[in-house]
Amino acid sequence: MLSNIVPAHSHYPAHSHYDVIIVGARCAGASTAMLLSGAGLRVLAVDRQSYGSDTLSTHALMRPAVVQLSRWGLLQPLIQSGAPVIKSTTFHYGEQEVTVPIRPEPDIPGLIAPRRTVLDRMLVDAARAAGATILHDTPVHDLVFDSHGRVRGVALRDAAGQTREVSADLVVGADGLGSFVARKVVARTLVQGRCSVAHVFSYIAAPALSGYHWYFGRNLSGGVIPTNDGLACVVASVPTERFDKEFRFDLSAAQLALAALEPRLGSLVFGNGGAFGNGGKRLKAFRGTPGRLRQAYGPGWMLVGDAGFFRDPLTSHGISDALRDAEGAATAILSHISRRESALREFQEERDDLARPILETTDAISAFDWSLEELPERHKRFSEAMKSEVAVLLDRAARDREVPPTPQGLWASQAQAI
Repeated sequence: MLSNIVPAHSHYPAHSHYDVIIVGARCAGASTAMLLSGAGLRVLAVDRQSYGSDTLSTHALMRPAVVQLSRWGLLQPLIQSGAPVIKSTTFHYGEQEVTVPIRPEPDIPGLIAPRRTVLDRMLVDAARAAGATILHDTPVHDLVFDSHGRVRGVALRDAAGQTREVSADLVVGADGLGSFVARKVVARTLVQGRCSVAHVFSYIAAPALSGYHWYFGRNLSGGVIPTNDGLACVVASVPTERFDKEFRFDLSAAQLALAALEPRLGSLVFGNGGAFGNGGKRLKAFRGTPGRLRQAYGPGWMLVGDAGFFRDPLTSHGISDALRDAEGAATAILSHISRRESALREFQEERDDLARPILETTDAISAFDWSLEELPERHKRFSEAMKSEVAVLLDRAARDREVPPTPQGLWASQAQAI
């Protein structure tokens, strides 16, 4: 398929109409584009950021995300990119250490934590290989609505300020927590989280580090996550209220507090090229916001990734949610026109059934109202929520061998669609 080949300098698509336009081309958007294009739909995905650009992330993939990537044939290429295989997770509850080995399975040697410059680029490349048109450095100026209030496309703006409308049968918002698409369609919030945690990120040289390490103390937690290029991502996490009072104007103080949690952690942070030797210039922060579960679809639109469901990064589950819901949305979109409405409803119901306990247990951990003796039980509850999610993904894997529905005529009789 040649329709996805667009000159590198072009910020406009080759066609004036697509089956699906996706706003956002990171984990959720690129995955959705890959799945829909692979089924034969004409797909355009646009992203305001540059191809291969970085973004704030803990990078730590939990088992649901690794299962998805393995099924899609992307896990081994990510390992070959230099993302180390994670074979254990250690929880540091003050002086108590609990190490949980990661049980390998066929085609899944362990967990991984790839840099987003690697993961997002690989998903975009896979979407393009499947036939999708992906445009970066391309902001969406507006959504296009018909006289009945149905979304019918997007208006793109070029560097000169000129706009061009591109129509679509469906617009998917994969544009993050502050989703422009969600705001324009006035997507309802179904569940609002109650806790807000700020996160301060840096990278250190840690080529010999193995396994995820999570540290917990009073109103403070942190993680050390091995990633590409012999680096580890170091994250200091505090309630947003504390961040605003103590760390907002001195990010290095947050990681100094984290280093004080445990002497070995302090030695690792200070002794391996961390961010403290240059005035904290390499430190980045996310101030935090409560989790949110939004309405998943409406007339001519859908939401995936953080646009539809955001939970605090403290439990490192955002990429798992993005990949899971990208596939759920794609399956609903590809359903036959005669059952499209029920398929969309089933997608939202399944998403909500999985998301609610993830949000609830993430909030329980993010509340920072626990003692170190109580916290392991909250982590156990989060693990149980993930088991339900893995069961759904394994059920999808069992259906992988089935022949997918042909997309021919999927978008006929549009009046009966979403």
